[in-house]
Amino acid sequence: MATVDTPFGQVNYRVAGPQDSAAPPVVFVHGLLVNHELWTGVADRLAAEGIRSYAPDLPLGSHPIALSADADLSPRDIARLITDFMAALDLTDVTLVGNDTGGALCQFLVDTDHARIGRLVLTNCDAFDKFPPAPFGLIVKTGRSPMRLRAMMATMRPRMLRHSMLGFGGLVAKPLDPALTRRWITPSLSDAEVRRDTAKFLRKVKPAELLDVSTRLGAFGKPVRLVWGTADRFFKLADGQRLRQAFGDNAELVEVDDGRTFLPLDEPERVADEIRALSYSRG
Repeated sequence: MATVDTPFGQVNYRVAGPQDSAAPPVVFVHGLLVNHELWTGVADRLAAEGIRSYAPDLPLGSHPIALSADADLSPRDIARLITDFMAALDLTDVTLVGNDTGGALCQFLVDTDHARIGRLVLTNCDAFDKFPPAPFGLIVKTGRSPMRLRAMMATMRPRMLRHSMLGFGGLVAKPLDPALTRRWITPSLSDAEVRRDTAKFLRKVKPAELLDVSTRLGAFGKPVRLVWGTADRFFKLADGQRLRQAFGDNAELVEVDDGRTFLPLDEPERVADEIRALSYSRG
């Protein structure tokens, strides 16, 4: 693992793939209460094909390093943090890839400053006013208080509850690794400053703001690929279809049969294939 300094504070990230890759770099954006490990299987498959990728740990509850105490962490601020991360590593012509809450952050990013972005890949994710989808609004409301966030995360200590349909279990089609999900909940359990960061973000989550962003997605004007699991209980195929229309003629929708929210975990090879295909297609 590596770290890089940004105006928001230090960011931890995983890098994979050859340093001298001729392919555009890939930057992964994860969602709430998970970390860079959501993307490890995808990143390793891309690395085997000679594509270098970067997976930062964002301040969404599973990050190992808290940001500066005075950092603003609205969704648009975190979009700026991702841009600052890319600038610190001098990444350009980036293939930006988002999942779940991370997909919403990608939409805020391209609405704010997409100069470093060459193309966009979104798997099942928040869109329009589904930020978050039911029933996860309760998690957002609870997590706005650091004290209540810790209490909520404590209920996920038992593997049975962590992997239940009310935990991470409803987001996958395949069995979860208990050690992985334990690592996801540990920072919010053990670090008050991580809880502070996460609560800051959750207090600024407003569905109306993402809905407003959706009205300008067509201005992005660069290649977009939506890789959408068709069996997702929370982000339906209709959401992906509507998002494709919002991005306009440069977007295409790829359906993944039986895929659910955490498509990068369930179908890393398929997701990697779609990223690779778009990365080598210069639009």
